[in-house]
Amino acid sequence: MTAVTVTVYKVTGMTCGHCEGAVTAELTALPGVTSVKAVAATGEVTVESQAPLSEDDVRAAVDEAGYELVGTAA
Repeated sequence: MTAVTVTVYKVTGMTCGHCEGAVTAELTALPGVTSVKAVAATGEVTVESQAPLSEDDVRAAVDEAGYELVGTAA
């Protein structure tokens, strides 16, 4: 069984389902990502990956979608 890394990020600027879809699409394209769940109401994006992701890579993907990565959720 392969270990899965689950990280919850805080993202600002998401307000609707379209926003969630844009963030999900960009993050899903990162190597090793197996699942993404973005929730505009909370600003949280849960990412499952095969290994820990570089925060710079996640930040670049979120930025490409038009939003801002605040950091990981506590």
